[in-house]
Amino acid sequence: KRPRRPTSLGAMHRLSRFIRSSAKRVSVIPRVSSRQFSAGLVQHRHTAENNLETKFEFDEDSKKEIDRVLAKYPPQYKASATIPLLYIAQEQAGSNNWITLAAMNKIAEMLEVPPMKVYEVATFYTMFNREPVGKIHIQLCGTTPCMVAGCGKDGIKKVIMDELGIGEGETTKDGMFTLQEVECLGACVNAPMIQVNNKEFYEHLTEESMKALLDTWKKGETPKEGNQNHVKTCEGPQGKTSLKGGEPGFPEFLDIDKMIADKKAADAKAS
Repeated sequence: KRPRRPTSLGAMHRLSRFIRSSAKRVSVIPRVSSRQFSAGLVQHRHTAENNLETKFEFDEDSKKEIDRVLAKYPPQYKASATIPLLYIAQEQAGSNNWITLAAMNKIAEMLEVPPMKVYEVATFYTMFNREPVGKIHIQLCGTTPCMVAGCGKDGIKKVIMDELGIGEGETTKDGMFTLQEVECLGACVNAPMIQVNNKEFYEHLTEESMKALLDTWKKGETPKEGNQNHVKTCEGPQGKTSLKGGEPGFPEFLDIDKMIADKKAADAKAS
């Protein structure tokens, strides 16, 4: 057997002194980016409106939608419905666009999985809000195309913060607006852009059009979603430069039920 290496208390003390002295020499501690890689805090924090005693039940409309979703999966693969059920819980009337701990526990019970399996999904995706958010939840894309196109601190983000008087991850005092910077939302060609309440995209933004959107929401009105530079699809400021021969046609969707019926009829005729 190899001899056990003796522990040197002196060496441990010297290492401890070195670490403390190194920490004192560090004058600037780098700040961690405030961009959200999951919605809100990674760890749960009990609050008055969200704790182990909070009650949650799906309403009848949600239950019908859940039955429709679960019918897509074999019984042993119900866990695949975690994302759809989280979305149903968040969208349910009265949920105010966020998911409580009780809702996640209810979903785990329905899917017959450990609650941690549901927590893991809810903490990964920015589409799920685990803390209360404003009526207008602004998710600002901060990934490379949007960043270089104007969503940086001196562009769209600054307009939002200045107009609303809030910072990243904060909600206005009246509960109307929440600002959250998130990862790519898949509209890179139309950068810069924001997503509102997990549904509406507002693209090709400028500082002026962003301010106009905020003014419209403040009036209690709903602005038109989509491109904000008055062009179609993903045309740039110079307008359409290619594919000028008209709108491309799209094939019709295949009628699978008809195809199956035709196949059965052909098989029956052949036999």
